[in-house]
Amino acid sequence: MAARPTGASEALVVDNEDLELVMNHRYFILPTNSNGYAGLEILAFPCNQFGAQEPGTNEEIVEFACTRFKAEFSIFDKVDVNGNNAAPLYKFLKSSKGEVLGDNIKWNFSKFLVDKDGNVVDRYAPTTSLLSIEKDIKKLLDA
Repeated sequence: MAARPTGASEALVVDNEDLELVMNHRYFILPTNSNGYAGLEILAFPCNQFGAQEPGTNEEIVEFACTRFKAEFSIFDKVDVNGNNAAPLYKFLKSSKGEVLGDNIKWNFSKFLVDKDGNVVDRYAPTTSLLSIEKDIKKLLDA
């Protein structure tokens, strides 16, 4: 079963992250509704499985991201991305694009690019910035 993008998205970037670190290091620097990125939707799923870096409540996480840093992407409730309690979305994403050294998410900022039909196009390491995958995003948006 494929994950379905919401709305009229042509491409999704699904990211598990520590939102405080994201905002402080400006990882999300691609505009989502201008400069040729109409149709791109970034979905953020906070996760506290990596060094307890996201200890806040869901409300605190959203407030921090949206109030302090004016985040303009969807922020969902905190999820587990590995183990028996992993969110079904992450089970699907990982089974669609595994890693050479195993399917588990290794750290915050792992990213998945999903097309408009819900197919996982690629998986990116935590160290990969959105600018590094810009060509892949543009290719999907132009398809």
